[in-house]
Amino acid sequence: MSNRELIVLGSASQVPTRHRNHNAYFLRWDDEGILFDPGEGTQRQMLFAGLSASQVTRVCITHFHGDHALGLPGIIQRLSLDSAPHPVEVYYPASGQVFYERLRNATPFMDKATIVPRPIAKDGVVAETKGFKLSAARLEHSIDTFGYRLEEPARMRLDAGRLAALGISGPRVGELQRRGVLEVDGRTVRLEDVGERREGQAFAFIMDTRPCANAVRLAEGVDLLVCESTYLDSERQEAHDHFHMTARQAAELAREAKARRLALTHFSQRYEDNAPFVQEAQACVADVVAVRDLDHVEVPKRARPA
Repeated sequence: MSNRELIVLGSASQVPTRHRNHNAYFLRWDDEGILFDPGEGTQRQMLFAGLSASQVTRVCITHFHGDHALGLPGIIQRLSLDSAPHPVEVYYPASGQVFYERLRNATPFMDKATIVPRPIAKDGVVAETKGFKLSAARLEHSIDTFGYRLEEPARMRLDAGRLAALGISGPRVGELQRRGVLEVDGRTVRLEDVGERREGQAFAFIMDTRPCANAVRLAEGVDLLVCESTYLDSERQEAHDHFHMTARQAAELAREAKARRLALTHFSQRYEDNAPFVQEAQACVADVVAVRDLDHVEVPKRARPA
């Protein structure tokens, strides 16, 4: 089992169908479990996926249309019911504060979980830990909507041979890693002298938007891009009128941003078959999947330097 993967809990746009639940996506990222856009039925889909509410550490809401947020009350109440042992931060557009409050307190319940609201008013970093940075940027939809980007910092992979040649070993290796420089026999040694920079993995979540510059910025160089593709390109004008994208436009975005893998989702109920979405997108990018409910999509691993 990968420790960095997307679990698709729902892939429908606007209304569920017989084969697609409302939106909901669980990103497993090491010790974090980030739930994106929980629509109706998210709890039940989590049961089918073998996930528990206590695995959720953060919730990211792109916007407050019902198919992206009506599952939030159930998730919050389930966190209390299951006595989640950790705080859960909830990110959402600040302009939707009234909707957040309504969902947060939709019905009476024993409110025991620690739920930390994190309203977003502008583009930028919304959370930073030792292992990753979570950023948000405004998208182009009919109401305030933010996309998200998760990325881990670049790291230096030290070369044992170079360290040995310079006589650096034991605790001095750790000192070099902490400080970035080290004095060795009158010589200044920098991390880059004894290692190779390895870029961290990155993930982007772009939902309910027309193509726009911020979508490209969020997706730049990511290993996995999860992107709405509500329509096929034959309905490009309809997609524009309703502030959405086609599979072709999602693929064009992925190509421009140099995303490694594209996961298409948020399909209109008019389409029963996912295959045309893949065919359309593959005209622009090779690594593409049109997700189905309960799919697991791995975040592609970076190749280690030789």
